[in-house]
Amino acid sequence: MRKGMFALAAVGLLATSSMAACGDDSGGDSGTDGGSSVGKVGVILPDTASSQRWSTDDPKYLKAAFDAAGVPVDIQNAQGDKSQFQTIAEGMISSGVKVLMIVNLDSGTGKAVLDKARAAGIATIDYDRLTLGGNADYYVSFDNVAVGKLQGEGLVKCLTEMKAVKPVVARLNGSPTDNNATLFKEGYDSVLNPKFESGEFVKGPDQSVPDWDNAQGGTIFEQMLTENPKIKGVLAANDGLGNAVISVLKKQKLNGKVPVTGQDATVQGLQNILVGDQCMTVYKAIKQEADAAAELAIGLAKGTRKDTGQTVTDPETKKEIPAVLLTPDPIFKDSVKDVVADGFVTKDQLCAGDFAKLCADNGIS
Repeated sequence: MRKGMFALAAVGLLATSSMAACGDDSGGDSGTDGGSSVGKVGVILPDTASSQRWSTDDPKYLKAAFDAAGVPVDIQNAQGDKSQFQTIAEGMISSGVKVLMIVNLDSGTGKAVLDKARAAGIATIDYDRLTLGGNADYYVSFDNVAVGKLQGEGLVKCLTEMKAVKPVVARLNGSPTDNNATLFKEGYDSVLNPKFESGEFVKGPDQSVPDWDNAQGGTIFEQMLTENPKIKGVLAANDGLGNAVISVLKKQKLNGKVPVTGQDATVQGLQNILVGDQCMTVYKAIKQEADAAAELAIGLAKGTRKDTGQTVTDPETKKEIPAVLLTPDPIFKDSVKDVVADGFVTKDQLCAGDFAKLCADNGIS
């Protein structure tokens, strides 16, 4: 796997066009100045607790993209606080940003912010999470149903390799207020439900974790395991929840014996895979996501619109939202090295201390 191989699901580059699909009730007056001036872009990220990406990866890649284009950007993080999210948005709107890019905490809060931006003539982008009913100008994310399918297929692969017989499978889902969590679950349930229906797997506990809170995830899984100690596989929706599950399994000396999935290819998740405590993760090339979103925002800031060649349907409004959907990749122990090769994590980060030998044994250089 070579650097940059994680490509857009859409064919070809984004092409500049007038794009009538964006010209109805969203985006205000942006795009009318013919590129004669460059506006400022505001970006609101959700938190720093649910995944390392929001504190390190996305801010770094987004800032680099905007700086390279000479477009001013204000990147702030709501730290999981809905009131703070709205306060940040109001400040950005009143400051005169031309484009507002958000990762919503929930669709209700996100829609209120997008509505205010639209009323002020500000173009909008849903980044990573679709705001239901929000009617943003663009949506940039990964194919999140595909992410879930990879998780489901990964868990099946690991259970099969362990020769598990009628394993009880628990599902620890993401936040019920995050549309991505709904899509992930749609994906992995499409893989697991036929296994349950055939009797090959046994349906175990199935619960969502509010706000993707890892501590709550650990508590919920501990209760699951107490009530059903025969759990033999866990579909955990991301690496943070996966690590919470592994921490509980360690207390019972079950780590490495019960396969656990993840997502985000975090350093911690990859280390858990190398040591054998986590079955797999899903790698989403965040730089590509940030670059794609920045490209659209930069165009809007300069008064132009780009045709993405893709749309997603808002399940509430049934409106087609112009979209960029990226392709995720499954990562198992033998492909952890590919995440390093792609530049997402460094060898120094991953292979510190006791992990040095494991890295060497698994071809990470």
